[in-house]
Amino acid sequence: FKDFDLEPAAAASLGQVHRATALDGRALAVKLQYPDMQSAVESDFGQLRALMGLGRSLFPAIDTSEIIEEVGARIREELDYGREAKAMSLYRDFFRGRGDIAVPEALPELSTGRLLSMTWLEGRGLLAFKDAPAETRNRIARLLFQAWWTPFNNIGVIHGDPHLGNYTLAGEADRLNMLDFGCIRIFPPAFVGGVVKLFGALSSDNRADQREAYETWGFKGLTEDLIDTLNLWARFIYAPLLDDRVRTVADGVKPSEYGRREAFAVKQALEAKGPVTIPREFVFMDRAAIGLGSAFLHLGAEMNWRKLFEESLEGFSVEGLAKRQGAALGAVGLS
Repeated sequence: FKDFDLEPAAAASLGQVHRATALDGRALAVKLQYPDMQSAVESDFGQLRALMGLGRSLFPAIDTSEIIEEVGARIREELDYGREAKAMSLYRDFFRGRGDIAVPEALPELSTGRLLSMTWLEGRGLLAFKDAPAETRNRIARLLFQAWWTPFNNIGVIHGDPHLGNYTLAGEADRLNMLDFGCIRIFPPAFVGGVVKLFGALSSDNRADQREAYETWGFKGLTEDLIDTLNLWARFIYAPLLDDRVRTVADGVKPSEYGRREAFAVKQALEAKGPVTIPREFVFMDRAAIGLGSAFLHLGAEMNWRKLFEESLEGFSVEGLAKRQGAALGAVGLS
């Protein structure tokens, strides 16, 4: 490096980010992993397993065994900065040619398994635009929506940690910068097909397609009562996409109350009609969708979310997604 600022510019989940300058003069962001994170993570997982075991004994309606395995796999991937560099390249390739969504360039020659160097993208945090005009906030929401949903519907990957700190905006919110690629979840094409099928099944109230979608996701032993219970949560998550009108995500519900009623209803129904095992693939999809919705709530965005979703599905097919996914992952050496 030409120079390296020893004071961190930001904190990451497993490390911290420093500003630096490459020998060729380029401004860089360098993510440096905290010491001994591997052993710390494994120790934390041991405690988490014990807590999950206690949770299952107190609330046996939900089998969390797949949840802990999924969380463990994703966090271990976050420890591998070589994998994150490939994920960054995947997104950079996907959005290449768009001037309104930017992804840093990873520099493998200045990176190791625990140190990741990338180009610095200048911008301000999302909350800096919280009081911006509605047109600006809606433009940011549209960019966030496209940055999350279009890779999922086209190559079967999601930005699994879409909290506010993982994005900045350049200029007057003319460009969205995506910053962190440690938690990138790759889905089987059939799972993505299940997400699209459930959208149609909830829209048309097609019971057979609802069952098929849940089974595609990996839910087993579904009774009619369990489908009703899963629909309670699904209709909450999909609600903005099912409504063909301009609205906020919460649609009049206080942000502090958003989702509480539905979560309580699901808990009661599972206690009466369960148990159910949560499939692995469902965990981060659900978490990320809620995180994305939270960003929209902070912005107070009002959009026709259904129209945006249908635009992201243009030309969708599971077979086409499988081909595009294979090519995209192969190009960056990611599996």
